[in-house]
Amino acid sequence: MRAAISAVATRSGHKGSEMIVYAVSAGQGILAISPIPGADGDYAGDVQHLIEWKPAIVISLVSEIELVAAGAADLWRHLVDAGCRWEHLPIHDFGVPDAEFEEAWPEISANARRALMGGGRILVHCRGGCGRSGMVALRLMIELGEAPEDALDRLRAVRACAVETAEQMAWAKAAKREPATFLRHED
Repeated sequence: MRAAISAVATRSGHKGSEMIVYAVSAGQGILAISPIPGADGDYAGDVQHLIEWKPAIVISLVSEIELVAAGAADLWRHLVDAGCRWEHLPIHDFGVPDAEFEEAWPEISANARRALMGGGRILVHCRGGCGRSGMVALRLMIELGEAPEDALDRLRAVRACAVETAEQMAWAKAAKREPATFLRHED
C-alpha cells in the first residue's frame, strides 16, 4: 500500500462549530473533501479557512438550493476572487452524476489531475462532506493510478463516511485507472 500523508485541517467557529477539511495525498498534491461552507452558521469564517488552505480548484457538488440554504450563494465569487478555480457540478444528495456532469467531467478531471500531479491542492465539497464528495475524490484517486481499495481505505481513514451508497461506489470505481507514476530521486 502506498505511503501517504493524511491530514485534517480545522477552524473553530462560533458556538463550538468548526470547518473541517479532510485531506489525503494524491499524485504529488493534496486532495480534500469537506462540507459546504456555512453549514454550521459561520460562512465567512469557513470561506476564509478554505481560502487560507489555498486550493487550486474547488469542485462543488451541491445544488443552487443547497448553496442558498447554507448562506453560500456567493461562494464561487469569494473563491474565484481569492484565486481559486471554481467548478460547479451539482449532484442530488445520495445520488450519482447525471449526463450533464458526465459531459463536463473529462475536462474537469484532467485539470484536477494535472494540478495534483503538479503539487496543487484540490477541494471537493458537498453538503456534508461524505457521499458525493467522497465519490468524486475516490474517482480522482483511481484516475491518478491508485488501486481502488487502497484509495478507499486511505480516504475513509480521514473521513469514514466517504462514499455512502452502492451506486456512488460503482461510479467511482468505474474510473479508467491510469498507470501509477513513480519518481526516481537522485542520491
